[in-house]
Amino acid sequence: MKGKILIVEDEKKLTEVMRLYLEKEGYEVKIALDGRKGEEAINEGEYDLIILDIMMPEKDGWSVLRKIKNEGETPVILTSARGEEEDRIFGLELGAVDYMVKPISMEELVLRVSLRIKKCTGELSGNIAFEDIIISDSKRTVSENGVEINLTPKEFDLLLFLCKSPEQVFNREQLLNKVWAYDFVGDTRTIDTHIKNLREKIKYCEKHIKTVWGVGYKLQMKID
Repeated sequence: MKGKILIVEDEKKLTEVMRLYLEKEGYEVKIALDGRKGEEAINEGEYDLIILDIMMPEKDGWSVLRKIKNEGETPVILTSARGEEEDRIFGLELGAVDYMVKPISMEELVLRVSLRIKKCTGELSGNIAFEDIIISDSKRTVSENGVEINLTPKEFDLLLFLCKSPEQVFNREQLLNKVWAYDFVGDTRTIDTHIKNLREKIKYCEKHIKTVWGVGYKLQMKID
């Protein structure tokens, strides 16, 4: 078994499809069809990851997410028909590790679940691993194919931030706020320079840090 997953979602047909795909990949899946039943399931068991809908009867996903984060560090992927930036940011600020907008691709869901479980397991051991690179947050080191890469402090911080939020698109102002600090004064194009340096120094970054034209950058896990 790869892990135990709780799905808290009031669309019964959707939950069954999710269960089918996840069980096929070797996960054990439990379903709760509203927010209150979701809280009961959380109280009764431990999970490697929770897939949580936001708009539900009895209790909404925001309330359930607050409970989860108040009591532990179980990773949560939020799902919602609402794709507005403020909703995504609010969910991530509350502690979710990912946010998926409906309609959801089941193949993408399986991929994100796998990546999130692997990433959180790696973080507990002090490392984050993607393909041939290993990032040690505590030691502030990066290696690729066993060779340590020399990065500046901000190059390391930027890479670590992107790796902790794969598939999420950030504009330059967001990256400056998160990596450089909110009181940064200067040209937002410093982000472009640091991205360029990461791509030149690390082969993984050359392939996986993608430019989203007119918006910013993201770390793309799956390359077509």
